[in-house]
Amino acid sequence: MTTEKYAYIETFGCQMNVQDSETMAQLLADADYMRTEKISQADLIVVNTCSVRKKAEDKAYSMLGRLRKLKKKKPSLIIAMAGCVAQQEQGDLFKRMPYLDIVLGPQNIFRLPQLVDNTGKNGNGILATGLSPSFKIPFILPEMESDLSHSRFVTIMQGCNNFCTYCIVPYTRGREISRPVDDILNEISHLVENGVKEVTLLGQNVNSYGKDCKSGNNSSDALTTDFPGLLRLVAKIPGLLRIRFTTSHPKDLSEDLMRCFEELSNLCPHFHLPVQAGSNRILKLMNRRYTIETYLKKVEKLRQYRPDIAITTDIIVGFPGETREDFEATMDLVNKVRYHGAFSFKYSNRPGVKASGFKDQIEEREKSERLTQLQARQKEITMERNREYEGRQMAVMIEKENMSSRGQWRGRTETNHVANIEASGPFKPGQIIQARITEACYHSLRGVSI
Repeated sequence: MTTEKYAYIETFGCQMNVQDSETMAQLLADADYMRTEKISQADLIVVNTCSVRKKAEDKAYSMLGRLRKLKKKKPSLIIAMAGCVAQQEQGDLFKRMPYLDIVLGPQNIFRLPQLVDNTGKNGNGILATGLSPSFKIPFILPEMESDLSHSRFVTIMQGCNNFCTYCIVPYTRGREISRPVDDILNEISHLVENGVKEVTLLGQNVNSYGKDCKSGNNSSDALTTDFPGLLRLVAKIPGLLRIRFTTSHPKDLSEDLMRCFEELSNLCPHFHLPVQAGSNRILKLMNRRYTIETYLKKVEKLRQYRPDIAITTDIIVGFPGETREDFEATMDLVNKVRYHGAFSFKYSNRPGVKASGFKDQIEEREKSERLTQLQARQKEITMERNREYEGRQMAVMIEKENMSSRGQWRGRTETNHVANIEASGPFKPGQIIQARITEACYHSLRGVSI
């Protein structure tokens, strides 16, 4: 009789990590591990880490620290640490946490079942953190489950070539590697055939999709298009109602990509375009390779092609050397662009990146004050932006019924706003209804079906 084995996966960080965790879950399912939400039931625990920001890294370490007691009670428990922190710290993690069994980086997640099988054979922890420029992202068709979500992430590339001075991604995920077009199209077609209505294309910099193939780094792959070309191919897949993508680098934003928002009816009018700072001096120190002037021109052009587009961004405050004048330039930018939303953070040193050695590090108190000021202003703008939708008719893709308020359904607009809609239903996740927006809130919209 086969004994059931259970795997528990905890994910920290970005959407790329969420997708990586789903991939590991599927690989483990193929190796007869059932996924569990009860950590006490697990025979294998995978902690998928993120090192882009210190807060996510600290949370991962905190959880791993708590697993020491669980390992002591259950010596057969296998504990694996995956992701960017694993890639960053490598073998030192076994010294810090000797109860770890496996340390694997992002390129090695596809080897997880094999590594689990080899655990304990030589009495030492297993380290799998190699990065190879010739790495190919394996083609794995997503497993279809009865509770399959109507919306899924699809990785189109991984890695980054930009080497922003604050960012650790090129060191932990390697250089840019694009997936072949056919693999992407086959995966999305498979998802749509099994009920998916919306996909989000993922990459550290989707705008540079395909460039590694043109340079010869990935020339064996059957990849013959750039990102706008890929979008046009994806848009033709029958039954795919909505397309989103993230993340974009402003320096690689082409007019051809902007034109896609005008041409493709199922490409959602939402663009996340990280600016990071409003000062050209700070942008140069960050190695962002664009100016505020060119950024603003691209924002203006985007709005010409798609007037209803919602633009969101990322902003870092307190970068080394940031003066009050530099910060005020960021505030000026926020007031000019009037973003629909922004993810804003205090700068934190990441090990090994160039900015960690910069002089004029900003005091924590000053960073906190600047962040509070920025977030307060952006909150005002977001509310003003949300009020612009009041009285409008919008298409809302249903996600689920609000169980605490019968007759109210939660969904998402094309502009990526959460919308709580009064409607009789019943609706299925992924179904699109028309609604009139009656009220704007800070984090959502409210409306009634029409």
